[in-house]
Amino acid sequence: MPQPASHRRILLASLVGTSVEFYDFYIYATAASLVFGQLFFPSGDASVQLLASYASLAVAFFARPVGAWAFGHYGDRIGRKSTLVASLMLMGGSTLAIAFLPTYATAGMLAPILLCVLRFGQGFGLGGEWGGAALLAVENAPAGKRGRYGMVPQLGAPVGFIAANGLFLILGLLMTPAQFLAWGWRVPFLLSVVLVGLGLWVRLKISETPAFAAMMEEGPPPSVPMGELLRHHWRRALGGTFGAVACFAVYYIATAFALGYATKILGVNTQLFLGLQLAAILFMAAGIALSGVWADRTTPGYVLAWGCAGAVVAGFLLVPGLGSGSIPAMFASLAFALFVMGFVYGPLGAWLPGLFPARVRYTGVSLSFNMAGIIGGGLTPVAAQALVERGGLLLVGGYLAALSLLSLVALLLMREARSRAVVPIPTV
Repeated sequence: MPQPASHRRILLASLVGTSVEFYDFYIYATAASLVFGQLFFPSGDASVQLLASYASLAVAFFARPVGAWAFGHYGDRIGRKSTLVASLMLMGGSTLAIAFLPTYATAGMLAPILLCVLRFGQGFGLGGEWGGAALLAVENAPAGKRGRYGMVPQLGAPVGFIAANGLFLILGLLMTPAQFLAWGWRVPFLLSVVLVGLGLWVRLKISETPAFAAMMEEGPPPSVPMGELLRHHWRRALGGTFGAVACFAVYYIATAFALGYATKILGVNTQLFLGLQLAAILFMAAGIALSGVWADRTTPGYVLAWGCAGAVVAGFLLVPGLGSGSIPAMFASLAFALFVMGFVYGPLGAWLPGLFPARVRYTGVSLSFNMAGIIGGGLTPVAAQALVERGGLLLVGGYLAALSLLSLVALLLMREARSRAVVPIPTV
């Protein structure tokens, strides 16, 4: 059995890596809500520019399943560690390159094309990141602690969000709007290289997981993990996909869409709303931590089902909260939505790996998670913006409630959501 220090190092590696990856992902989402529309896309209509910017945000979600297939293939064949290092380098390189992009004013249509290419690179890298980080934690978890170990990589989401939006908040306070638009937005993308270096340093010091080592001792890995997954485990992959949709829908409505809606439509001060989101994200972190403890006392699927029910309620609270124009009401609705987000996101780190055998676990987890990202996350800011223009915030709340119900139904239909009879994961 590894010593406690080894467990701490493994958990640190999973947390630091996902924090860096989510920082990279979120600085793009924040910049897309604030400046990318007017910098990279033609049109004098601010609403059309914002829609185009959100559409570029969605590019990464369509890249993520491709990354899930590629990194899952090697993660199930050569190991979790080296695959995680490669995903981090791709994500970091794409993010750094965005800092040097020309705008539409100087490069014309080449600017949005390059932006979307690099956004695809971000999504491709993240497609292999989350699944590997979850396996790194869960496949090293002691008996009875899969829920708590599985939620640690999930904490990278609020950590990355705080780092990303906190930096944007500081830059907004130190710069004039003209300075921020001219060059200030590039600073968070430049600084990502420091965080990526930290992530690589931590991950290069870890060893392979016991589950993968045991699988290799039993026989050769599958020649095509995706083929084996789709032949023998497609029902679990499908259920895992729809069960994870709610977490993406809640998050991107409460962050990217809410930021654009509040600042562009309601006229709320950008720094003020970023501050509200930074405070509200702490509720998400609390929800993630509590979900891990609850999952170990019950099952991850049970916690997810209750989280989805809470997400339905969050959808109905969107109008009296975010739509009220009242700062306290806005904060309350954001805090509730992100607290609920903790319970539809935190248990995924333990729930999804439990659906698949070790031979195809990296592929199955990554594919399910990232396909859910397309349905619940990639299209959500675009759909929400279009719904607001057609019928107001009430339609957006209904959209969130509908996607949350979709996940709840998927969970209730799967035996894994109501039983402890999951695929065994060796404990250490």
